[in-house]
Amino acid sequence: MNTTSSRTRRAALALAAATVAGLALPATAASAAPEGRDPGDAVAVPARYSHQILNWQPCDGQPTLECATMAVPRDWNDPDSGTADLSIAVSRHKATDPAGRKGTLMLGAGGPGAQNGLVRPAGLVKAAPKVAAVYDIVGLDQRGVGRSTHVVCETQEEWQEFMAGDFRDRSPEAIAKVIDNSRKFAESCQRNSGDLLPYINTVQTAHDVDLFRGLLGERKLSYLGPSYASMIGAYYGTLFPHRVDHLILDSNIGWEGTWENFQLGLPMSFQRRFDEDFVPWLAARDATYHWGSTPEEVKAHWERVRAGLHDTPIVDGSLTIGPNQLDNGAIGTVYLASNFPSFAQALTALDDWQAAGPDAKALAHKAFGQYLGPEFTAEYFSVTCSDTPWNRDLDTWTERGAELTARYPLAGARTLAFSAVCAAWPTDPAPRVKVTGAHLPPTLMLNSVHDPATYYEAAVGAHRALRGSRLVTVTGSGDHGQYPTANTCVTDVVERYLLDDRAPERDLTCPTPQAG
Repeated sequence: MNTTSSRTRRAALALAAATVAGLALPATAASAAPEGRDPGDAVAVPARYSHQILNWQPCDGQPTLECATMAVPRDWNDPDSGTADLSIAVSRHKATDPAGRKGTLMLGAGGPGAQNGLVRPAGLVKAAPKVAAVYDIVGLDQRGVGRSTHVVCETQEEWQEFMAGDFRDRSPEAIAKVIDNSRKFAESCQRNSGDLLPYINTVQTAHDVDLFRGLLGERKLSYLGPSYASMIGAYYGTLFPHRVDHLILDSNIGWEGTWENFQLGLPMSFQRRFDEDFVPWLAARDATYHWGSTPEEVKAHWERVRAGLHDTPIVDGSLTIGPNQLDNGAIGTVYLASNFPSFAQALTALDDWQAAGPDAKALAHKAFGQYLGPEFTAEYFSVTCSDTPWNRDLDTWTERGAELTARYPLAGARTLAFSAVCAAWPTDPAPRVKVTGAHLPPTLMLNSVHDPATYYEAAVGAHRALRGSRLVTVTGSGDHGQYPTANTCVTDVVERYLLDDRAPERDLTCPTPQAG
């Protein structure tokens, strides 16, 4: 059969299959794309990268994993530039049922700035044994973070100064201090990592992912990415659609737009999760925590404690709890409802620190003293400030900060501090990638309706941009990260897709079992 007639026959069969109503689509139904190279193949991979051998060794502290180091170009746009290579730490867990092996599933890490990319395969192996049986599970610390070549910006002491005080304070002196601290952060990154900063972005990471795929000997790769890793996956699928077997994007960044637009929605979503989920939960347990029996009483209690911390912060060894630390504790807590009890107990210590018990104080140290940090924020700002363009006008950010502080004080108050870092960022934005879903297999997208960090409205926008995607809406939940969890509806959808190559025919809803 000649090539033309063969293509015609395949197209006819695909069209006939697409008209069958009521059937789930095979996961590979949309992967038959026109012949030719992927867009990402416009960058040729020099042999010194594509022919390297990964030297797998046992991972330190992770007995179920093997680890290796992969060399990548500093700049994928010019891999022969002669600049120093970067090192990417990679890991894998081989399929426990080699006879039934289906391929390799790569796990991306969140943030930007999450330090757990290298070890994430161990968690999935334990939580999803059916998947681990037939997939090699692999992970990596993406460029800029963890055990890979990473960005260095501020010291711990400098970061504590960045987060000190009260971001709600709108006095000219307070605003000037916030802007100065943000400028100092950007300058520290330039001073300590200046030659690295232009290359810490999602486009470069997507090319690292494809090199890893090739070194693993895989023609195609399956990918599961939560939070920021959803953006890595969307970019990877756009640049290398013919290399994707299955694509699962969990708790989605608004990657169809800019980081600036996405970040402007976060104050709303964190406030919604706090006001509509955590505060009523705490009010229903007044007999245990004594913070008020109605949401109104809880919010009033919160404001009294916050005002007291503004006047007299709690200092206990290396820990200082001021207004910003109180807000940060809530921001970090509301990612998962399972955090609510420990945070509520930590709050009880703030009513009378001297009389608080050791357990409550220990939880307070954890809740109010471990949010973000210089290692996390070094990559966080490197990516968010340079992936897409930012408005650099500080008057605009001062005005927006005031508006968002008034409407959504929990996270809105930090708008000026975070945005002013990007306004002072020393590098130009990376080339824009427009995600369309062209030539990709059906893609699964997962999102809860009250997710504070990757809000549902952004997921809907990304879903519309990603042609052929199926959005699984998790109702009755605000948790960040939907797979693997105890939600059997989500688990069934994801594992049917990965194990049986069956994607949902259309968008669907999964209720949270405990919501009732």
